[in-house]
Amino acid sequence: VAVFGCLCNGKYASLVDCRLYLPKTWTTDVPRCTEAGIPANEMVFKTKQELAIDIIKHQLSMGITFDYIAADGLYGNDASFAREINNMGLVYMLDIHSDQQIFLEKPELFLPGRKTTKGPAPKKLKATIEHTTVSKYAGTIKPSDWKTIEIRHSAKGVLKGKFHFKPVYIWDKNTNTVESKLLVISRQKTKNGEEIKYSFTNATLVQYTEQAIAYMQAQRFFIEHSFKEQKQILGMDQFQTRKWLSWYHQIALNMLVGCFILKEKLLNQQEMPLLSARDVMDFLVFKFYKEMMTEERMLA
Repeated sequence: VAVFGCLCNGKYASLVDCRLYLPKTWTTDVPRCTEAGIPANEMVFKTKQELAIDIIKHQLSMGITFDYIAADGLYGNDASFAREINNMGLVYMLDIHSDQQIFLEKPELFLPGRKTTKGPAPKKLKATIEHTTVSKYAGTIKPSDWKTIEIRHSAKGVLKGKFHFKPVYIWDKNTNTVESKLLVISRQKTKNGEEIKYSFTNATLVQYTEQAIAYMQAQRFFIEHSFKEQKQILGMDQFQTRKWLSWYHQIALNMLVGCFILKEKLLNQQEMPLLSARDVMDFLVFKFYKEMMTEERMLA
């Protein structure tokens, strides 16, 4: 399992960074790590969220610029991850799970008094108002409170979605703090019906338009597509390694090939706007192995 960093601009995306995730069963087993060639300074357990922060800091240290951070629900449901990005002065758009708890108004936290003189005194804080989940809240939204927004142009025309924006609060029980978020809920039609997506962002509707925030939430589609290309076309999930260095070498090679294909798309975007990674690979196969494929078959 690994954590990846991907740069995305419009419909173009490319993997740029990665960290191999080592479970505690590995980092507490020094002989096992030594046999795999893992450097001594890397034999430290880090969560996937901590590895993601390392990637962000590494990219910033190299002078890479970007408008915001996007990530899936594993990261979005971690309040400390969002807080650290916010403390860096960066904007985030993090997907969250449907059972994420929220408060529709800012709650006050208090320590309840004793009900009896027996037993220990209460130690757990309580909120002055009841929480709900994002999915339950979505079920209460009136049809008039959804806004149809044009997200971007696609191969099938203009992509639209229904969006709802709501300032909410969360209670991080690890730090006993109440934090404000902007909840972004989207509904889009799919082949199988309708997809509902939930996200938290520290962007505000004062800083950004609703369309800009909707666009930010929708952009992870191209990052996922980049992974799909890496796996299905470039074989990123089809190799086996037993050593730390060989794994990083293989991933680096995959990233370089992915970057090359991205450059080909950019160089040919005027004449061939629909050029795909599969097209580029097929063309290279044709150039290197002409005897296996006629020009007519290639063009077909």
